[in-house]
This record gives sequence, structure tokens and C-alpha cells, in this order.
Amino acid sequence: MNYSMQVKILSKNLIKPLLPTPQHLKNYKLSFFDQVADVVHIPLVLFYPLCRNNLKNEELEESLSRILTHLYPLAGRFAKDESSILCLDQGVSYIKATVNCKLDDFLQQANKDLDLALPFWPQGIMEVDETNLFVSPLMIVQVTTFECGGLALAISHAHPAMDGCTTFKIIYEWAKVCKFGTPSKEINFMNFNLGTLFPYKDLTTILEPPVDEGKRANSKLIARKFVFEEDAILRLREKFDSVGEGLGFKPSRVEMITTLLWRSLIRSTGSNNSHLKRSIMAFPINLRGKVVTFPEIANSFGNLIIEIPIKFEHDDETKMESLHHIVKLIKESVQVIISKCVKATPDEIVSLVIDLYKDSYSGLEWGGDSEVVNFTCSSLCKFPIQKTDFGWGEPSLMHFGSRHSQVFWLYDTECETGIVVQMDLEEKYMDKLACDQDIMDFAKF
Repeated sequence: MNYSMQVKILSKNLIKPLLPTPQHLKNYKLSFFDQVADVVHIPLVLFYPLCRNNLKNEELEESLSRILTHLYPLAGRFAKDESSILCLDQGVSYIKATVNCKLDDFLQQANKDLDLALPFWPQGIMEVDETNLFVSPLMIVQVTTFECGGLALAISHAHPAMDGCTTFKIIYEWAKVCKFGTPSKEINFMNFNLGTLFPYKDLTTILEPPVDEGKRANSKLIARKFVFEEDAILRLREKFDSVGEGLGFKPSRVEMITTLLWRSLIRSTGSNNSHLKRSIMAFPINLRGKVVTFPEIANSFGNLIIEIPIKFEHDDETKMESLHHIVKLIKESVQVIISKCVKATPDEIVSLVIDLYKDSYSGLEWGGDSEVVNFTCSSLCKFPIQKTDFGWGEPSLMHFGSRHSQVFWLYDTECETGIVVQMDLEEKYMDKLACDQDIMDFAKF
């Protein structure tokens, strides 16, 4: 591989909806969940091999224009008060670029060093933060062509406009529109109702800002990929089955791997002859399809995630070695919150989110303690993102994240029998994690 790899920008333009947005849809109201989302742009990069059916950029742009007629808020801009999106068809930013290497050469190195994927993020994304996000395009696309004809398709979205579930759904549907030539009038896969169900609120008297940055990392994050193959997951299940008393439930693959990872991460926070640091692991849960009182949110555009905080206390240090204790803690914490949401009203769900935030991030006990280490576990398993076929096959490599917080992203292997984990961690934790015996026993990296 050419280690002086250079991405060269060829052009930038705006892709607008094929049909103008009707007057009555010009002002899209954001929801409470949009309001409390992190103020970041979150990129995703999909790498595609050369294929005879590779589409020209013009066809990719044209299909994006068609789908934007349905996804009209994406082509808009945030209003000055940040409570709505002005849908004036300003357009999605679309960048064309080339890179001076072949995809196969790149993949050989990137599978070991995911940070090599950073140059393929849409240009300028690393400079987007709280000071300029609300004047930036809601969605930015960059298509980078390799010397061999392979492609890197990067999509970055403004988190205050939508969550990852929405983004994955959009990319998957865009690919189908592109591949099959779906006409604009037949594109209809999302509802735009969250601003009505969960209206924007004045939070100045309800929520205090975090005592400190809390979830934000204090130093540079690095990314690394770990693969739990099918045989390793079977061995891991045997380990769960053989330890101590019965759990009373069969942990899922995600629950087992999350338990193993969090235990190893907690270990990595300790040093010689010192206590392990307290930790909060945020476990995002998608509410779509889980609330029976308003099933119309199943395909809603926007943010509809509850981050369930799961806490490791100093008092739990002796229990930390027990996989059963940790997996039960994760399972029960998630079940308690989901059970409260199943038949809840929108107001009850909002109150629940506010209480979780106050307890875990704005209070002095957790949010104000700089020694508390924050991680997020985000499971993308069973999402169709790996089936995203624009007409040139499925992606060979995916890269997630914004490098703003410590996250481990779980997604299915290509054959769907194993799980891949992308870890975004501070280097001091990553080095220890890679030497952890559990990780070495079950993961390939």
C-alpha cells in the first residue's frame, strides 16, 4: 500500500430533492429526543469492491435526489432557534474524490488499523462541533474512487436531526432506489411524527448541563476491530453455562459479548495496587417497535433512542469477576426501562429520560466525578446495513463513529454467524484491553 495515501477532492455540490417540498411541510418540528441528542456529526463509511455493475456518480446523485423528495428534512437546515428544520430544499452536500491506491491494498492494512479509514470521512467533518453544527448541512456524502475502481461511500449525519437507526434505514432504502430505479412517487418508508408526539421543550428549568463533559473522552481515541467468530461464541456460551448457579435466562450473543467486553474494560481502568474506577456503560435502546401505545413510531424519522445507564460501583469490585453478575446487571437494567416504556404515554417516557439523565450525567455523584469512566455499547446486529447494495454488491468493510466518546460498536460478520466489534477507546485503555486474557481467548484482532 502507498503509505503517502492522498484523498483528492474533485468537486462539491448540493443535491436537492427532485420535486420541491410542499409549502405545508416547509417547517419540520424537532422532537424532545432530537433536543437531547449529542451535538455531533456521525460518519459511516462503506467500502465497495470494483464491480461491472458499478454505477456512475450521476446515477448515485440522481437516486439521492429522488429519495430526498420523501426525506425532505434532510435537504433542509436547522432554524436559528434550533427547534425545527427549515425545509427549503437547500440540499445535501455531495463531494466527489479520488485516492491514489487500490482498494485491496487499503483493506489489507485497514482491517488491522481502522484509523486508516479516517481520510475517507466527508471532508470537513472533523471540524464540525457544537459551535458550527447547526449551520452545517444535516447530511454530507462523499464518494471516493480508488485506482482500481472500488469506492468508499461516506455518509455523515447531524445527530440532533436523526439517530443511527434512521441513518441505516435511509442508506438501505437509498441503495434499493438506486439499484432498482424506484420512481420518486413510490418512495414512502418513513413517518415524520416525532415532533408532534414528543414536542420540543424548554429544558432550562428541567435539566442542568452535565457537571463536566462526562461521556466525552479526555484524550485522543483510537479504533480497533475485534472479531468473535461462531466457534468463539459457542465457547463463550459454555463459559457462561459452566460458571456458578443458573442465570434463569439464556443470554443473547450481544449480551454475552457486551458482558465480556465491559468486564475487560473495567479491568483496564485499574492500575497496580489501586481500586478499579467506577464506570457507566450507556446501552442505547431503540424505542421503535417497543411501545404498544403508539405503534405509528415503528418507522419514524429522527431520534428515538433511550441510553440506559448501567453502573459499576466500587462495592461491586468483588463481584466484577462474575460473568453472571455482570450479564444479570445488564439484562435487568435494560428490562426495567423497557417495561416502563411498553405502555407509557409520551409524557411518561420523556419524564423517564429526564430522570435517567439527572441521575447519571448531571448529578455530582456520577456526572461530577472525573474518575468515573464512561463507555457506550451500541449493537447494530440485525440491522441491514451490511446488505446495502447500490448495484455493485455488498460492502467489504464498514467504519463507524465520530471519535467523540468511547464506544464499542457490535455488528454481524458477513456470514451472520459471528460478531465484529469496533472499539473506539483512549489508547491507555486499548493497550490494556488487547492484553486482557478474556479478549485473547475469544476474539481475533
